[in-house]
Amino acid sequence: QVQLVESGGGLVQAGGSLRLSCAASGSTFSIYTMGWFRQAPGKEREFVASINWSGRSTNYADSVKGRFTISRDNAKNTVYLQMNSLKPEDTAVYYCAADRSPFPRAYAYWGQGTQVTISS
Repeated sequence: QVQLVESGGGLVQAGGSLRLSCAASGSTFSIYTMGWFRQAPGKEREFVASINWSGRSTNYADSVKGRFTISRDNAKNTVYLQMNSLKPEDTAVYYCAADRSPFPRAYAYWGQGTQVTISS
């Protein structure tokens, strides 16, 4: 099992940047595929980005391509989401997720979420 704790959320103006972090504990972090998801008020949770165990393979939702960057530091058991050029529609609770599968259909482990609010 792995425990995940997100941090780094907050309130920023449109056009600004934030970096989210997700610290993992309890298991061998380096074997997990890591993902970021978000859920806006009244909407379903949606995929944002994922990264494989080595960090060499990443995927992004079309809505964040070119603005967000996912990365990981296996020595620190941490995955990051650098968010630039933020828009009001990026406002959501952001969740970190982990799974042993290289191509997860449903992530097994989730953090508690961190709020990101973008003001116009």
